Amino acid sequence: MPDVRYVQQTDIAIVGTAVELDWLMTPMHLLGDGFALQSAVIIALGTDALVPADAVLPDPDSTDRGGWWGDMDAEEIWNGWPVGSKLWLLRRAKITPSQAREGSTVYRAESYAREALRPFTDQRIASRIDAGASRTDRGRIDVSVVIYRGPDRPIDLRYASLWEELGAP
Repeated sequence: MPDVRYVQQTDIAIVGTAVELDWLMTPMHLLGDGFALQSAVIIALGTDALVPADAVLPDPDSTDRGGWWGDMDAEEIWNGWPVGSKLWLLRRAKITPSQAREGSTVYRAESYAREALRPFTDQRIASRIDAGASRTDRGRIDVSVVIYRGPDRPIDLRYASLWEELGAP
């Protein structure tokens, strides 16, 4: 199958900081529906959720709170829910230990992933979702997701390099 890459630039001025997520396409150039749930998880984790006006943004000079215009009134219009995660808030964050005053960066990454995937269980797309984050290198956090769908075999996904600290040695 041909491969389509979804690339999220964390900072255009910094080379080599893009996050790449793959979508597989069928020979008819359509998204492969055999991986619909995995694609939905990629969208949920790889897009920017709207954050409250009082959120601390990664760029102190920006007022962009993320989000997607399609989220506006999503529930009323098409029984949907806001899409995306707050992982983007960690773009310029330093990886902090668990005893950090504002909370561990790893814990925040895990919390943001869980929050982004909660609609999957709320809407009964999955019976349960386990999301975890781990520091895999000095400047890197990976997120792992296990999706349970009743008696079906669980789907185990790992998002390596989902978030990397910018400027890490």
